[in-house]
Amino acid sequence: MTKTPVRPLQRILGIGFGLVMVFGTMVGVGILRLPGTVAAALGDRTLIMVAWVLGGLYALMGAVSISELAVMIPEAGEGIGFAVGWIDWLACVTTVSYVAVTAVAFLGNLWHPVTLYPRSSATLIIAVFTAIHWFGLRIGSAITTVVSVAGGVTLMILIAGCFVVRSVSGSAVASLATSAASLPLGSIAMVFAMVPALRAVLTAYDGWYAPIYMAEENADPGRSLPRAIIGGTLLVVALYLLVNVGLLRVLPLHVLAASDLPAAEAAKIILPRGGSEFVTVISILVVLSLLNTNLLMGPRVLFSIGRDGLFTEKATLVSKGGTPRVALALTSVFAVIIILSGSFEQIIALFAVLFLLYYVSAFLAVFVLRHRAPTLQRPYKALGYPLSTAIVFLGSIAFLVAAIAEDPRSGMIAAIFLACCVPAYAWMTRIRRLRAVRQLA
Repeated sequence: MTKTPVRPLQRILGIGFGLVMVFGTMVGVGILRLPGTVAAALGDRTLIMVAWVLGGLYALMGAVSISELAVMIPEAGEGIGFAVGWIDWLACVTTVSYVAVTAVAFLGNLWHPVTLYPRSSATLIIAVFTAIHWFGLRIGSAITTVVSVAGGVTLMILIAGCFVVRSVSGSAVASLATSAASLPLGSIAMVFAMVPALRAVLTAYDGWYAPIYMAEENADPGRSLPRAIIGGTLLVVALYLLVNVGLLRVLPLHVLAASDLPAAEAAKIILPRGGSEFVTVISILVVLSLLNTNLLMGPRVLFSIGRDGLFTEKATLVSKGGTPRVALALTSVFAVIIILSGSFEQIIALFAVLFLLYYVSAFLAVFVLRHRAPTLQRPYKALGYPLSTAIVFLGSIAFLVAAIAEDPRSGMIAAIFLACCVPAYAWMTRIRRLRAVRQLA
């Protein structure tokens, strides 16, 4: 029996906020760091751009598939939804923890004292953003817009600078040794050598599905959500391609491949004085934007699970301002617990498995619902179905297998977590039935 929350979520959001959500979730420190990883693995300018284009197409096909689910109300698969919901929430909590610590590291470049107590500083950052969202959806959405736009503007300034300065990359060698470009074209060895680069690209593109978490607070989800998800993905793909073209223009290939933060190398050329500080400001803005959006997303996952009777009813309590406060508090508290545990390396490795599991389950849901509920109203249908959905579904399985093979321990932890969901689901179902019997009595 599904319980109705005392106060519903507020339907005040539109396509503009959806675009901001996509941008704030997709554009992270990854695009500032990972171009170097991709360049080192591929070792050729053409291959580098091809990888980013393929990653963009993959993200776009995922976006058109998930957009179909975003505007539907699926009635089946509740047990699977329980497991997927907890996986999704754990991924959000993990992201908040990791990003808060990352923000402290970047802030330390501008003001060293914050690094003296990194866990306390990370906890304070989470507390500040929790307090902002505690007051309501309007102020939370406004902060999301401001932080995301500020990050986007500073990143565009960096890109513009790359095209203004004189190109120095023409003197670089055509390709790098010990990279995919040095192997026979089309060979199995070359394909395997490209896997780390493609995985890095997909990681950078992750987050295009963010608006679905706020679907119930969208004034016109059937129309706005597909446009926000697909349109936002296209904007970020274009932005990422511009970033890579700009970096390849000002940095020799071997410098790009050897850099842990190529954006900083480019900034030093564009701004001989203050370049490092400028990139630090960009980094701070993009990580705070990512933390902010995950503090919006995570509580909505708990809200949905609670409304389905599979978690405490208190998770469905919504404030006058439109915030599920109990769910927000639980999300923030568990994020702080992860920070205090000090087990970030394993948590991040686990996150890689969890978000790929989420991909697989979401794309599978499109096929299942098309088969089981063909007459269900679909305001938007996935473009290119079934081919587009099949490509991203099979691709997600392949990358999931690769992630587990690379880190079997994380795969085992994820399997144990999923196994624990079975008795947990049975217990919560029993509690829900007892509540229903009491209400009838």
